[in-house]
Amino acid sequence: MPRRINPQCLACAQLSTDEARCRHGPMGDGCWHEGRCHRRRSHYRNRRDINTQRREVYRQQVTPAAEVPTLAVPVLLAPVAYLYLYRGQRRDAPLHAIAIAVWQGETCLLEVAPIHCAGMRTGQIQAYLTTVLGDLQQQFGIRKFEPEIRLEPQECPLSPCPLKVAPPGGQP
Repeated sequence: MPRRINPQCLACAQLSTDEARCRHGPMGDGCWHEGRCHRRRSHYRNRRDINTQRREVYRQQVTPAAEVPTLAVPVLLAPVAYLYLYRGQRRDAPLHAIAIAVWQGETCLLEVAPIHCAGMRTGQIQAYLTTVLGDLQQQFGIRKFEPEIRLEPQECPLSPCPLKVAPPGGQP
């Protein structure tokens, strides 16, 4: 069990060193001891911080930081098809390219080869997408695309790409 706090030492700790020596030294009540009082006064002034530090060290030794248990619940996700449209931001911007990928959770199951849409009419693009969707329905049971993902034409994955080729006689 710890010792009780000495009220006289606690009051003395609040005084300056010179003032404490005068009050409690040989001219005062005589309780001042040069070798012991400096340390006690420091302890009484800083005891709250020292005790907090000790408790923290003790807690770390006794109970190491316990890991919070996690629970991983497997979720059965159906495969989904993402439609990537490479088109400018304008509302009437032409469609540059199309790419399609099938994902199940965090795993890519299939990537349909991307195509350029230059020279294709809207009906031809829709026919192509209907054909791809028919194949995806046979393989994975997918009946529709997820909401389309618009990407900038400069991000086109195809090579060669008309956007990445230098114009004749000029610099890219």
